[in-house]
Amino acid sequence: MADLYPVNETFLSWQGEGVHLGRKAFFIRLQGCPVKCAWCDSASTWHPQFVPKQVRKASPAELAEEAAAARPEFVVLTGGEPCIHDLGPLLAAMASVGLKVHLETCGAYALAPGFAWVTVSPKWAKLPLAESLARADEVKLIVEAPDSITRWTEAVGGKWLSPNVWLHPEWSRRADPAVLRTITEQVKQGGAPYRAGWQVHKPYAADALDPRARPPAPLGGDVGKGF
Repeated sequence: MADLYPVNETFLSWQGEGVHLGRKAFFIRLQGCPVKCAWCDSASTWHPQFVPKQVRKASPAELAEEAAAARPEFVVLTGGEPCIHDLGPLLAAMASVGLKVHLETCGAYALAPGFAWVTVSPKWAKLPLAESLARADEVKLIVEAPDSITRWTEAVGGKWLSPNVWLHPEWSRRADPAVLRTITEQVKQGGAPYRAGWQVHKPYAADALDPRARPPAPLGGDVGKGF
């Protein structure tokens, strides 16, 4: 059992994606990710060029106390890839202060029990486990190219189990007409479970308003001023 977690950053903001869009949330971003996507927008969690010289180590109780002080509607546990860590103690600590925890994961590693909400964003570098896809309350597909949706749907056997499958343009291609049209046509033609998505917190620069947040370190190109 891990006594301390490597923490890349914590901050108070609001959920910028998915079903819980716009709700007050406290974010905990853990350090470390073996998946290493070429367009990663959180490269400071793993990329040698961006990893901070010093990484905070925090106990479950410390993180729960910090989150509770912010009085969020829920905590979002993200990364990196949070599920490479033993999350049981952290979930227990959050429960002890009355906080629900939402998970953001690629789904390639076993999920600890006890999450109030699970978002799976599958990655080609390490495919999601079948049990992760079955547990997912929502799926976030990163649409890198016009064929991304078709490829992913085929990869999971032609059908998604989650009632919410968000289609997000990979952020460096958020203005690519072909990518955006693919998303629009998929929703228009297929309907549920597909939903058009966006990272709404980025144009707001919502996360950066908390001084605890790190400057973004994206690999997929310039995220733009304030993003």
